[in-house]
Amino acid sequence: MTALVGVALLSGCAVGPDFRRPAPPDLASYARPSLQPTTTSSEVPGGEAQRFVQDRQLPSRWWMLFGSPSLNALIEKALRASPTLIAAEAALRQAWELVYAQRGGFFPSVQAGFTAAGQQTSATLSPVLGGTNPPTTFALYTMQGTFSFTPDIFGGNRRQVEALVGEAEAQRFQFEAAQLTLTSGLAAAAIQEASLRAQIAATEEIIAIVARSLAVFRRQYELGAVARLDVAAQEAALAQVQQTLPPLVKQLEQTHDLLAVLVGRFPTEAPEERFELAGLQLPQDLPMGLPSTLVDHRPDIRVAEAQLHAASAQVGVALANRLPQFTITASGGGQSTSFTQMFANGNPFWSAAGNVLHTLFDGGTLRYRHRAAEAAFEQAAAQYRGTVLSAFQNVADALHALQSDAETLKAAVAAEQATKVSLDLTLAAQQLGGVSYLAVLTAQQAYRQALLTRVQAQATRLADTVALFQTLGGGWWSRSDREAAMPEEVAPLVSSE
Repeated sequence: MTALVGVALLSGCAVGPDFRRPAPPDLASYARPSLQPTTTSSEVPGGEAQRFVQDRQLPSRWWMLFGSPSLNALIEKALRASPTLIAAEAALRQAWELVYAQRGGFFPSVQAGFTAAGQQTSATLSPVLGGTNPPTTFALYTMQGTFSFTPDIFGGNRRQVEALVGEAEAQRFQFEAAQLTLTSGLAAAAIQEASLRAQIAATEEIIAIVARSLAVFRRQYELGAVARLDVAAQEAALAQVQQTLPPLVKQLEQTHDLLAVLVGRFPTEAPEERFELAGLQLPQDLPMGLPSTLVDHRPDIRVAEAQLHAASAQVGVALANRLPQFTITASGGGQSTSFTQMFANGNPFWSAAGNVLHTLFDGGTLRYRHRAAEAAFEQAAAQYRGTVLSAFQNVADALHALQSDAETLKAAVAAEQATKVSLDLTLAAQQLGGVSYLAVLTAQQAYRQALLTRVQAQATRLADTVALFQTLGGGWWSRSDREAAMPEEVAPLVSSE
């Protein structure tokens, strides 16, 4: 027993590098100084100025900032029923079960067995059984227990557990990434539906305007005021505008199908929620968090960090495999031709042994595996660095996009107002026969383009706001009910302190 205690104490050390989390980037802002803290505004719904607030954290239910009960209800349904999340959660449970399984290596293995066998030996050989005139045919009963323990002298198993915890941590943040992808995808699809409804309404408005203008041309033609060419040109213009409506309807139906699947339903079971641009509020205060916290909040960075941790632990595993391996075994039991006499008289037996095994020559296999583990760690470190750089690029791009979106919407609103005035004046002059069909067509086309551009610009501001929240990590760290990243019973085994 004293020897086992000594071995257990020695098992506390672990060869190989102790993992340390990479330091966060020392940055004061996400983007260059050219980025303004507040975007421009315009006099239209969805044209409010947006402010970037760095000292405020993104809420976990960030989609509620859009003020849409329909969006809130849809996302809650998806979080409960999405097959993607169900699969990711199962993969997370599997990863932790593998950790628990590997932890079994810290404890001895104890087994018990019972064997009952009938046997007949040759009379020409020495008898198997003792005594006078032993029988050659007999039954043999054996009950045996075995004990086996491989002390983790150099921490190979400890590092293997640590590697599996790293992989489980990676799976945990892949679950967060899957949830963020799902919620942001739903929000983007809802905005797309609202945008398509608005574009369909704008197209129908243009169709009505062109149809009224065609009716005027036809009356004027009957009166001989315009040529047949003018009527034909307006008929072609109406047909061209009508041609743009079916593709928008098709996209709307496909968006319905997408929303149904994201919620975990078949396309025939599309959600009852309906989305309009008027029902979506543009968040004005955008919680950003400090740049130094992005490495803690982005799921993909945390995945890369966990993979780096696992790669670090695998270096220790490879190094421990190059060192001597210790094993302690013991067995004991009883054996008799009578079931009730297995442990009577001299029938019990036992054995105990200690074993040390060290590889003297293997053609360099263990050495090369050690070097391969070190190369894998360097690869994981470079991938982590690349993930961090891409994450900051994503945030900077989203911020610049929002600034540009606000300016684009402002210009689109001005263009819509100007082209509407031009169209109204042109149509009024048309009633009096004072303009050519070319002027009418030009005014109609300009207003149509300006109207659709304004609708799309409104939707783009909403969609890029969703993109910003996604690039910031989605606010999962703000959940009050979120599970710990590492079960308490595992944490002491993998502490890198």
